[in-house]
Amino acid sequence: MGMHNDMTELLCLRFQFSPISYVTGQCFLGINYFFNVSRDFLPRGSGIVTRRPLVLQLITAKTEYAEFLHCKGRKFTDFDEVRQEIEVETDRITGVNKGISSIPINLRIYSPHVLSLTLIDLPGITKVPVGDQPPDIEQQIRDMIMQFISRENCLILAVTPANTDLANSDALKLAKEVDPQGLRTIGVITKLDLMDEGTDAREILENKLLPLRRGYIGVVNRSQKDIDGKKDIKAALLAERKFFLSHPAYRHMADRMGTPYLQKVLNQQLTNHIRDTLPAFRSKLQSQLLSIEHEVEVYKNFRPEDPTRKTKALLQMVQQFSVDFEKRIEGSGDQVDTLELSGGAKINRIFHERFPFELVKMEFNEKELRREISYAIKNIHGIRTGLFTPDMAFEAIVKKQIVKLKGPCLKSVDLVMQELINTVKKCTKKLATYPRLCEETERIVAGYIREREEKTKDQVLLLIDIQVSYINTNHEDFIGFAKYVYRDFVIRKGWLTINNIGIMKGGSKEYWFVLTAESLSWYKDDEEKEKKYMLPLDNLKVRDVEKSFMSSKHIFALFNTEQRNVYKDYRFLELACDSQEEVDSWKASLLRAGVYPDKSSTENDENGQADNFSMDPQLERQVETIRNLVDSYMSIINKCIRDLIPKTIMHLMINNVKEFINAELLAHLYSSEDQNTLMEESAEQAQRRDEMLRMYQALKEALAIIGDISTSTVSTPAPPPVDDSWLQQARRSPPPSPSTQRRPTLNNPPTRPLSGRGPAPAIPSPGPQSGAPPVPFRPGPLPPFPSGGEALGGPPQVPSRPTRAPPRVQLLTSTIWSPHLRK
Repeated sequence: MGMHNDMTELLCLRFQFSPISYVTGQCFLGINYFFNVSRDFLPRGSGIVTRRPLVLQLITAKTEYAEFLHCKGRKFTDFDEVRQEIEVETDRITGVNKGISSIPINLRIYSPHVLSLTLIDLPGITKVPVGDQPPDIEQQIRDMIMQFISRENCLILAVTPANTDLANSDALKLAKEVDPQGLRTIGVITKLDLMDEGTDAREILENKLLPLRRGYIGVVNRSQKDIDGKKDIKAALLAERKFFLSHPAYRHMADRMGTPYLQKVLNQQLTNHIRDTLPAFRSKLQSQLLSIEHEVEVYKNFRPEDPTRKTKALLQMVQQFSVDFEKRIEGSGDQVDTLELSGGAKINRIFHERFPFELVKMEFNEKELRREISYAIKNIHGIRTGLFTPDMAFEAIVKKQIVKLKGPCLKSVDLVMQELINTVKKCTKKLATYPRLCEETERIVAGYIREREEKTKDQVLLLIDIQVSYINTNHEDFIGFAKYVYRDFVIRKGWLTINNIGIMKGGSKEYWFVLTAESLSWYKDDEEKEKKYMLPLDNLKVRDVEKSFMSSKHIFALFNTEQRNVYKDYRFLELACDSQEEVDSWKASLLRAGVYPDKSSTENDENGQADNFSMDPQLERQVETIRNLVDSYMSIINKCIRDLIPKTIMHLMINNVKEFINAELLAHLYSSEDQNTLMEESAEQAQRRDEMLRMYQALKEALAIIGDISTSTVSTPAPPPVDDSWLQQARRSPPPSPSTQRRPTLNNPPTRPLSGRGPAPAIPSPGPQSGAPPVPFRPGPLPPFPSGGEALGGPPQVPSRPTRAPPRVQLLTSTIWSPHLRK
């Protein structure tokens, strides 16, 4: 048993009934009065009549009418037309020659005389195909039935006629497969008035012969004569009541028989289900309500009939957009995005990571820069030979380097502009309710951002031009010409291996080298406390050394051009590095210090750049001086630019855009479009709002209904388990031969062992390999069956067909039941 999830059907909880599915393996047992429909609308006839599942929803209402899902909008008040529509719809899918289909027919009946229940009428199991039915008709119907009764929210009515063999009931067998505990199965015995004279179903109805956990309920339906004579349903119910009260075998349990009692039992099962599932259901509704509370909050104040609604909505949307934009830029602690960086965080990364990285990427080509400095010095001296380093060469080189900063600065403006536009697009997502407003807001703000971008770029270029216009050599951080002359300017530090000296002592050794404009010194370690030697750079040059076969080091050598020893008794000082890149880097640093490559090696230079360097030591010294001064001054400029560019962008772009959104966006929106056009709602949003509001109201109403349900509702515990081994035995035993005749055992009930009463006479039970069952043994008189309060003994010994026991119990044996049941 289970409740439907449709919120529209939760109102039935007000009557302490919820939709529940009752599945039968045969027709609906006269459903027209079985559930107080009081209408005769199900098709009738011989053979298999129900050829498609009929899903019948009974809904309590003030008026009485019927609706089909395939005929939306049409209300049937004449129930003869309902029956005709069921027949026509069945034939439309299955044909007119007994075909079947698993496609259900959905029918709703609204009436003040019904309980809110859902019932499913399934075809009866047929054994022999007729008409257009396929050869596997039995398996198809079985699969169709299993599809429905396997659901845990279905209560199974196992219907069996009283004049057939109960042990061979297909309904009971199928129910046992899906409900082994017997909690969802109720046995229903029909046709009690058609049993042979001298027989009755008392033992079955008392749940003694073939017990079920929830027992059996007997019903008596109208005969075909009653139906043809238009017998009133109320009169049929009175006749059923009279039958049970007057029958000697049933009158002692008449209060537990009949259609009204079956209604009561099903009603009690529904009540039990509600009490069991109510706490979990309330928790589920509460969680669903909380999950949509935030989203519905936006729709709560929606008033379509309010003439000022569009104006209010426009003001609220613009204000919300402004707040969201500012929070994304400035940061906010109340709504922190944990999935990605917001706009402000990304702009911060541009300012302090991306922009400095772009500046650092502007690495100077050392050889190219030194060549430019050399040409500048020579061109300034002209025909004369200068004795001093010209400051004009310094200014020319510095200005050229400053102009190169325009690229990274303009690129940072572009990055910030793009991030601002992305932030605007994310903030306008909340305006999706009004597509035109969203589009116009994005267009206006993005256009303003691009205007500010142009002005910011102009200001950035102006800042660069200002730096170019005046070279301040008196800056406190600039080393200056005078300072540079008297200062031992460090060009490079790092580890190097002295390759040729260490061999004399058993191996090469690493030292910490410090290169200045005047000398090359090495220390024991990088703490520079113990200096091993200081080598002046005068008359030194660099020469490449071929890599040794046994060594993995890359080597270069320093030598004196005047054929003097470089270090003590050594003509060469061989220095080794781990990689060729490191060798090239050290050679470039030595070049800055005025130690240039040997002429013989530069002639073989693949790059052909030997002509770019002068062999004049004085000129090389002047080039190195200006090179170091350029480094010093450009570090000042970079520091200033890194500070000013973010400030300029913040002032001219970001702050201006925020002020524009706060103060001018609304006016621009009013001037761009008509208010009604701007605030025209999308159809998808209107539908979503209506659905969300309906869902929200349905959840609140459902919780209110649950709160109104009386907690004093009486529920009944589940019956204790019973011995149902007879079902397994019935499945294992072969069906009896129709030709085998059995003599009735008169005055004797069916034999089975009884606890505490001594051994019962043995009756041979048919085994799996046996054919027709043997003739039953006729023992002498046996003690009567125990009363309902006594415990049963072992499992009942049930033959393939129960022995008839007149006058108390007599079941007509039949291996094939007729699907034509009276309603």
